[in-house]
Amino acid sequence: MADFAPGQRRLPAWRSILYVPANAPRFIASAPSRGADAIQLDLEDSVPPAEKPAAREGLRQAVAAVAQGGADVLVRINRPLSLAVADVQAAVCAPVKALTVTKVDGPSHVRLLDELVSECEAREALPHGQVGLVLLIETVAAFMEMREIASASPRVIALALGSEDFALDAGMAASDDTMLGPKQRMVLAARAAGVLPLGYIGSVVDLEDPEGFRAMVRRSRGFGFEAATCVHPRQVAIVNEEYGVPPAELAWARRVVDEHARHAAAGQGAFRLDGRMVDKPVVDRAVRLLARDAALRRGGAASGS
Repeated sequence: MADFAPGQRRLPAWRSILYVPANAPRFIASAPSRGADAIQLDLEDSVPPAEKPAAREGLRQAVAAVAQGGADVLVRINRPLSLAVADVQAAVCAPVKALTVTKVDGPSHVRLLDELVSECEAREALPHGQVGLVLLIETVAAFMEMREIASASPRVIALALGSEDFALDAGMAASDDTMLGPKQRMVLAARAAGVLPLGYIGSVVDLEDPEGFRAMVRRSRGFGFEAATCVHPRQVAIVNEEYGVPPAELAWARRVVDEHARHAAAGQGAFRLDGRMVDKPVVDRAVRLLARDAALRRGGAASGS
């Protein structure tokens, strides 16, 4: 991600984000070969409190190791603030594209971290704005301010709902039924703020049921999710396929754009293609699909607003 102007964002072209504990050398070593678009080194829940200082001290070595395969690198940081500050100071370095912020409080929390990241970028002689923020909504209070939170800084590139923590705070069961409404609202808040909605519409099913997992990921894409974390390498290929652009949709999008250009040259607006009416929203959707496919093939970023 390059420098950004106020009001502009550079959104990454991600499908899969492989979750790797920052204190697990074996998993760190194998992560670059797993095919994920991004690798998230976790300093939070997967690292016991007694091991967090050592994980933090070894973080830059871990970042360099997982970056070798070309995937973007994220680091998930802790709460409370005392831990978060130390995590950010350790994590902001050249290969890191984003920090995943847990238990976001509100817009002021995001702005505070933005200021800290800016100081760390300057210290590391990095371009201002290189390090984005992925925000996890895990409380009811934060849920009620999702759009404001996602709009609090141009660094914000993605939004996700932490189902278990959110359900606990809401006094709800963390089931597919109870989480459906909140997750739909999260997707809409992310879209309204111009950031990526991350996650799944359902829970992650048994790793021994790949087809059940595939069906859930495909359903999630229909609800607007664009990328998600993978807790096991087996999930990566499925998520890449389902959150990518299917060949049939890509072929349709190309035909729509070509036919639109032909009809527009003849002074025509809406037209029929294979018995289906094609108007501006359909054309815009086709253009978006083509842009996403191109960004995924480049492994680059797509502009957002």
